[in-house]
Amino acid sequence: MSRPPTTSDRIALAWRELRRNATGTAMRAHLLGPDGPKLEQAQTDALEIIAAHRDGIRMSDFADAMHVDPSTATRAVDRLVKLGLAERRQIDDDRRYVQAIATQQGVDTVRRIRKLRTMAMRRILEPFDDHELEEFASYLERFVATIDELLDDLNNDRLDD
Repeated sequence: MSRPPTTSDRIALAWRELRRNATGTAMRAHLLGPDGPKLEQAQTDALEIIAAHRDGIRMSDFADAMHVDPSTATRAVDRLVKLGLAERRQIDDDRRYVQAIATQQGVDTVRRIRKLRTMAMRRILEPFDDHELEEFASYLERFVATIDELLDDLNNDRLDD
């Protein structure tokens, strides 16, 4: 006889299903449209970060924003450049400094994603009242902050058993 799931088990299972559904291929296809670019979740995130910086973002700042190393950031931008969603530019004739900037197609893609995501979130959150939404937002923010703290501890070998 198996034990009933703990609250922690239920949260872990819900998280897994959320990752599978919300970031899955089907959801991205709806957000990007049938004729939209075929982007993975990380590429979508990368495009949104780049598009938020209308004058471009330095590659080192982009890597920090993505929480990845510079070589991973470079590969992410390479994919977006190949899709025509971003381009690279040198900063002030100094070849060491490069920035990524969204093309018009990239900006249009981000606008579409945000519009459809906003509509989807309204529908998803519809069953909750204002108080529940406020609590949910607070819990989710704390949850993310705790994950960040855990990752910091793991990266600095400070994890307690």
